[in-house]
Amino acid sequence: MNEIIIIILVTLGSLFVLLAAVGLVRMPDLYLRISVTTKAATLGIGLVLASVAVYFQETSVSTRIVAIVFFILLTAPVGAHLLSRASYITGVPLWKKSVLDELKGKYKKTDHTLSSKEE
Repeated sequence: MNEIIIIILVTLGSLFVLLAAVGLVRMPDLYLRISVTTKAATLGIGLVLASVAVYFQETSVSTRIVAIVFFILLTAPVGAHLLSRASYITGVPLWKKSVLDELKGKYKKTDHTLSSKEE
């Protein structure tokens, strides 16, 4: 039974990592690429690590895996946000078919601050 669970988790994790790689190639702009890779790769890595925990079935391995997954879930969105914000500030353009730019008119280049009201 454990082998079936491991196979399912590794397969799903690998598919999500593959989806992240395909999204990296297929998405039209940097912001969508960051979004796709962060979400899909984080889930894929979590599933692969869960399969490792099921395979070893040791407390020491499982606690390390929980710590790693927690760290990835905590840092990946923050890193993606920082990359996106730095890209926006440096002027990386949005996809030309983007409908909404929520930061337009709210960022002051003189002192690098964001405001909630348009200026």
